[in-house]
Amino acid sequence: MLIRQVIKSFYILMPLAILMAFLWAPSAEILGDFSRIIYFHVPLAWVSVLAFLVSGVLSAAYLFDKKQRYPWLDEKAFNSASIGMAFALLAVITGSLWAKLTWGSFWNWDPRETSIVVILLIYIAYFSLRSALAGNDRRGVIGSSYLILAMMTLPFFVFLAPRIYDSLHPETIINADRTPHLDDRMRMTLLISIFAFTSLYAYILHLMNRALAVAKRLEEEYHAAD
Repeated sequence: MLIRQVIKSFYILMPLAILMAFLWAPSAEILGDFSRIIYFHVPLAWVSVLAFLVSGVLSAAYLFDKKQRYPWLDEKAFNSASIGMAFALLAVITGSLWAKLTWGSFWNWDPRETSIVVILLIYIAYFSLRSALAGNDRRGVIGSSYLILAMMTLPFFVFLAPRIYDSLHPETIINADRTPHLDDRMRMTLLISIFAFTSLYAYILHLMNRALAVAKRLEEEYHAAD
């Protein structure tokens, strides 16, 4: 299956991405070696959005699966959202390091920084809601509905809101045309890093879903023994 191939590629892509980021890709002319953060910050941000989107899609599938042909979709959506939250926090950390090294401050309330804060708050509210509904038979439906609504806000906060106002992000400082200029080695390294972190996401989600299946099976056997 394609998913299994993506998961297996992690063992090759991640070491390759790290080696390329530190040993093969050149440093940027203005930012110097600080620019190497981009090979981790951008993939982390991308995977966080991907994970949130997958959680929304799984939630929609859960609501439409009236016959429950695909078990635990709401739990799998939760797993994906959890990974998305972790990667989003790591994106904030790496972005803050970038900001400190280039702008002199860890946080500047840049439009992109503001957007990620709003996204984090939206998904923190989801985890709080799900926790509050523990033991409620409607938790899956309510949580899934929330994740779908959260997914629908992502295009605005990820693509539109950061572009409404001028940004401090490097492309607006370095290039007058506001487009990032990367040479071939930098572009290839960034692409490999994005694939590597995507495979890492698939790998973690696969492990979490397998652990979920084992836990559910043990729970069923425990109730059957009673």
